[in-house]
Amino acid sequence: MMKTADTIKATREILKAHRDKKIALVPTMGYLHEGHMTLVEEAGKHADFVALSLFVNPLQFGPDEDLDTYPRDLERDLKICEEHGVDFVFHPSVEEMYPKKPELLLNLASMSSILDGIKRPGHFEGVVTVVNKLFNIIEPDFAVFGEKDRQQLMIIKRMVADFNHDLEIIGVPTARETDGLAKSSRNVNLTDIEREEAPAIHQALEIGRDLVQDGETDVEGIKERIEMHIMDHTSGEIDDLQIFTHPDLNTIQTVSTDVIIFIAVKFESVRLIDNMLVIKND
Repeated sequence: MMKTADTIKATREILKAHRDKKIALVPTMGYLHEGHMTLVEEAGKHADFVALSLFVNPLQFGPDEDLDTYPRDLERDLKICEEHGVDFVFHPSVEEMYPKKPELLLNLASMSSILDGIKRPGHFEGVVTVVNKLFNIIEPDFAVFGEKDRQQLMIIKRMVADFNHDLEIIGVPTARETDGLAKSSRNVNLTDIEREEAPAIHQALEIGRDLVQDGETDVEGIKERIEMHIMDHTSGEIDDLQIFTHPDLNTIQTVSTDVIIFIAVKFESVRLIDNMLVIKND
């Protein structure tokens, strides 16, 4: 039977009885969808005990972002977790996680000086702060994250190495709707028309991928073709569009190796992100 706790003390007490097992953690901000359950399924392949956290972390939201409107439904989420074989759910309040304003702040260097690190100042500092806390509370052997937030995944992997966390980070390919749209809790905030348009984001990434694999090397030219597709097929605005080397995230003007194409498109009340790893043909 699935157990739950909303305090750190109760969580540690519950997990004491399972320390003889391999524990996997799936950190989430809730309003669960099939993408999250893909992470749960992957966690179950590596561990005997799957823990999931539900916490909308205020530290990773900027003052003009969607903290207040981010969808929340604890009862729904707990039901989904139980149906999918989650063993334990930690769902703390903000006051439980941050009883006082944090005195110790984590600062990131080069990996947060691109993409969402620029567009959302302080975002990744908030992410690594809460993930560090969750790792210290749950003490998992594995932690599972989706590749949709690839910059986040890469930063967390580096954080684990830098802070000597004794666990393995597992990345899982982006879960998508049948029309290609990356599954996200924020999708519910799209209007009906925007939802019809949103698959163009993935289509644009596929255009970029095909160009690279067909031998196109000019980064600006590739970005122009991607941008054109978004402009022609959506009412959204490109908030960010970048191409970096993989896995080092170096800025380039010419494609000569494997790359990651990152994109963020802003609709009226929601900002959607996606990315694609492109293996360059020889």
